[in-house]
Amino acid sequence: MSKIRSSIALALAALLCAGSAAIASTSTPLPAPTVDAPPAAKSGSETAVFAGGCFWGVEAVYRHLAGVSKAVSGYAGGTTKNPTYTGVSMGTTGHAESVQVTYDPAKITYGQLLRVFFSVAHDPTQLNRQGPDVGTQYRSAIFYANDEQKRVAEAYIAQLGAAKAFSGPIVTQLAPLTAFYPAEDYHQNYLALHPREPYIVYNDLPKLDALKTQFPALYTKR
Repeated sequence: MSKIRSSIALALAALLCAGSAAIASTSTPLPAPTVDAPPAAKSGSETAVFAGGCFWGVEAVYRHLAGVSKAVSGYAGGTTKNPTYTGVSMGTTGHAESVQVTYDPAKITYGQLLRVFFSVAHDPTQLNRQGPDVGTQYRSAIFYANDEQKRVAEAYIAQLGAAKAFSGPIVTQLAPLTAFYPAEDYHQNYLALHPREPYIVYNDLPKLDALKTQFPALYTKR
């Protein structure tokens, strides 16, 4: 995914994105986690970091989720400090395009965030790619901030695997969060600012439609 995309290149890439859109095309959400963090007794603020291909669409999904106060596109999972989009896009920094989600655990649980992640935000069976975007920077990953997040994520991945929820194995990486670096300003809220861009139309707007269909009680306009 380069900084500047031509309409022709985007349209051609969209033809290859059937895999990334496949999970968003179903009207049936995945089962709820059987292991989850209990809702907090009072409002607060916690963060979660997910990687599921191009961060534009993942960020948009979480921006429209009730209980989420902020979603920021950025980079996680690499070794280079203060990475740039150019470096990450070259695949040399080890980072994945990621989204940092700030949420109120009294309104939405970590398990619910995971359910949305696997149901509509991306296809967790694609290894080191997502639709037309190829490379480790587009890998599926959960960067857990603490043991509780790790416990819930491990249990949910195992649950989905046992239920054969997908036609292929889940390849989502589960790794500790060591650092999160916000992406450049022009990447933030990209879908809302560029709703007619072909890449967004073909790859990301279907994810929002799936969120509305599968989780109407959690969808919120922003």
